[in-house]
Amino acid sequence: MEKFNQSEVSEFILLGLTSSQHIQFLLFPLFSIIDVATVLGDLLIVVTVYSTPNLNTPMYFLLGNLSVVDMTLASFATPKMIVNLVKKHKTISFAGCFTQIFLLHLLGGVEMVLLVSMAYDSYVAICKPLHYMTIMNKKVCVSLVEASLFSGLLHSGLQIPFVVNLPFCGPNVLDSIYCNLPMVTKLACIHTYIVQIVIVANSGMISLSCFMILLISYSLILITIKNHTSTGQSKAQSNLMAHITVVILFYGPCIFIYIWPLSNHSVDKFFAIFYTIVTPILNPIIYTLRNREMMSAMKKLWSVFGAPNK
Repeated sequence: MEKFNQSEVSEFILLGLTSSQHIQFLLFPLFSIIDVATVLGDLLIVVTVYSTPNLNTPMYFLLGNLSVVDMTLASFATPKMIVNLVKKHKTISFAGCFTQIFLLHLLGGVEMVLLVSMAYDSYVAICKPLHYMTIMNKKVCVSLVEASLFSGLLHSGLQIPFVVNLPFCGPNVLDSIYCNLPMVTKLACIHTYIVQIVIVANSGMISLSCFMILLISYSLILITIKNHTSTGQSKAQSNLMAHITVVILFYGPCIFIYIWPLSNHSVDKFFAIFYTIVTPILNPIIYTLRNREMMSAMKKLWSVFGAPNK
């Protein structure tokens, strides 16, 4: 019994994105470029937000923190997946697997709540403009970021202990590009039905609750915008559409990976790639190219750093 309670599996084997080695070699430079661009793009947003006085507002403060989350994901969680594309034997250590799971769920939980915070900021700015600076003061903004971090830690911390202490003594092959928590759970040597319910309930609760709050917030905002047609409201509508686009791109893969009852490995892999590689690069693109203030601030920042070279 003592031996059974100890995990004999020291590593997990990942089958990867596809069985074709040629396709994986072609995807390696593409995903690598996207990952580097994600880090540099988010870093540029963070530097621009915190070095430009005009962007010292709640919206950009939250955007800067969202960029930090995406940059962390691209720096720590994604590289292992990209490296495995060119490795014949795609393995990850037991500790590395659960570290990856912890980071993915932590960052995912933080981003979910940050997106809700940004929706709340938009709601106050559009629906209660006269009270905006009073409601969205610096203390509230910091509290929202702290709440997102706490939610991410809680989301990840409630699931990992249930799985990491399970006995893994048999199969160690995962048909995935990274350590997927539900898949890892199924490899345990005991029945894990209750644990799987806990995982789905946890992920489902935070995903659906945040998504419902976002739907309600954006519905109220759209109603307000519809009743007020002006230049300011047109700008607000443009920013709102950017937010809605990010929400759809982020929550879509999450719902299919962790909530959708039907499991299809090909679809899961596609959404896993979309969630870990595509979505993080889309965030800085959507929030910068559609935002004149951000583009203007970046140009000024570039001119300041480029001035000594002239």
